[in-house]
Order: sequence, then C-alpha cells, then structure tokens
Amino acid sequence: MATPDDEERTLSDWSRTLTQALQILDLEVDHPRIVELAERSAHLVGPHAGVVSAFLVGYAAGTVTTKNREETGAAVEKAATTVTTVIEKDEETQEQKGWTGSAQ
Repeated sequence: MATPDDEERTLSDWSRTLTQALQILDLEVDHPRIVELAERSAHLVGPHAGVVSAFLVGYAAGTVTTKNREETGAAVEKAATTVTTVIEKDEETQEQKGWTGSAQ
C-alpha cells in the first residue's frame, strides 16, 4: 500500500519530468495545495472539475509576468486562492440551500 510519502515522491518525480520537458526548471509545485484544490472542485462540481480547475490555476498564473521564482510562486498562490474562494462560496451556498431545490 502506498504511503503519503510514496505519493509525494511520485508526484515530485512526475513534476520534475514535466518541468524538464516543458523547460520550466525553476518552478516548484505545491502538490498538496493543487491536489486539495482539484479534489474539492471535483467533489463540488463533478469528476473532471478538478482537472479543469488545476489547469486554469496554472494558466492564470502563467499569464502573469514574473521575474523570479518567488513571483511565480505568488502568481500560482493568487490563482489558487481565487479558485479556493469560489469553491468555498459555492460550498457555503449549497449548505445554505439544504433540502431546498431537492426532490425530497
């Protein structure tokens, strides 16, 4: 059975492979942050929403002009925080609805 350390090591290896292939060697990926965002999106919206959310965070961060690793990390964090805010708002809205709008 895979442990969290095994999964993190696998994700790190995969990230390193992709960053080398994409020639973005200075990027450090916050795996737990992106995984949490993807899982929450998938749970809230549907199975593929996590993938789309993670992609859009990366795309949004990629549109920001940065000069160094810190600025790149900040751009990713800003995009991830924005998506997380949307998720939290939608989760809150669903909780407030309760049985309203259901067939029960």
